[in-house]
Amino acid sequence: MENTIAVVWDPLFMEHAAEGHGPPHPERPERLHAAREAVASAFAGKDAAEAPEARRIVVDLPPRDASPDELGRVHEPRYVEELSRTAGRRGYLDADTYYAPGSHAAAVRAAGGCIAMVDELLAGRTRYGVALTRPPGHHARPGSAMGFCLLNNIAVAAAHARANGARKVAIVDWDVHHGNGTQHVFESDPTVFYASLHQFPWYPGTGAADERGIGAGEGATLNCPQPAGSGDREWLRAMETQVMPALHAFDPQFVLVSAGFDAHEQDPLSHTRVTTDGFRRMTELVDELAASRCGGRVGVVSLLEGGYDLDALADSVEAHVGTLLDPR
Repeated sequence: MENTIAVVWDPLFMEHAAEGHGPPHPERPERLHAAREAVASAFAGKDAAEAPEARRIVVDLPPRDASPDELGRVHEPRYVEELSRTAGRRGYLDADTYYAPGSHAAAVRAAGGCIAMVDELLAGRTRYGVALTRPPGHHARPGSAMGFCLLNNIAVAAAHARANGARKVAIVDWDVHHGNGTQHVFESDPTVFYASLHQFPWYPGTGAADERGIGAGEGATLNCPQPAGSGDREWLRAMETQVMPALHAFDPQFVLVSAGFDAHEQDPLSHTRVTTDGFRRMTELVDELAASRCGGRVGVVSLLEGGYDLDALADSVEAHVGTLLDPR
C-alpha cells in the first residue's frame, strides 16, 4: 500500500532509564515521550477534509524481539550473551552508556521492531516506516556498546533486509555524531551504502572524508564531515551535492535513515546550527529519492537516534514525519 506509513513503538522502550541521582542522563525516556507527541501532532496537523486517497494511512505496527540469530548478523555472539547478563541489573558498559533492569529487554525489542518494519516493506504492505525506539543504536559496534547505544538497530535492520531479498540498502545518517558502529559493520560490504553527515572533529572521532570503505566495500561509504558552527546551508549543500548524487548512482531498494536530530541549533550535545526547516528539507530529499527510484517503490524507514533538547527534538520529529505524510 503506497500511501501507508507504519509506526513502531512499545512501552518497554521507556524502561531503559538511568538512576535518578544527580543531573538527568541525556538519553532519557522523556525523549521518546517528546517524539511520540510530535508524531501525534504531525498526524493531527493534516487536513482531515483531504480526500482519503491523498493521505497516508497510519498503521501501528506491533514490535517483536529480535532473535539471537538476527542480532548475530551484526553483533558477535559473545557480546549478545554478555548483554543478556545485564538484564535486571544496573551499571555502565562504558563511561557514557548505562543499563537499567529493563534495558536489555528494551534493546532486543527495539532491534526486533526495526526488523518487523523491514518485513512490512519487503511484503509490500507499506512504503514508509518510523521506528520510535530506544535505546539508540548507531554507535554500537559488533562486540561492544558505545555512546548511549546497546544494539545497532539500523545495522540489524539493514542486514535483515539484505538477508531477505533486498538487493541494495542505503543508510543515511544525519545524527550530529558519526555512526562509527554502523560504518564499521558495513565498511567491507558493497551492497550497503553508508552516508553520514556529522560534526567533525567531534565524538566519537571517526568519520573523516577519506574514510570510504575497505576492500570490496571501498566507495560504499561516504562521510561528509561538517565543522562546528555549520548549519542549514552547509548540511543541505552536502546532501544535495554529495549524498543524493551518490545514492542515485547506488540505486538502492531500501533507504534507512539514522534520524538523529542533535545537529539542531538548540541541542546541548553539539555545536552545529541546523534548524527544524533544515531537517524538513533533508527529509524531502530522501523522499524524492524514494519516489524517483524503481517506479517509486523504494521503501524508507526512519529510526530515532539522537536529539537531547526536548523542544527541538519534538519540532524536528514533527517536521520529519509531517514530510513523510505528504504523498508524492
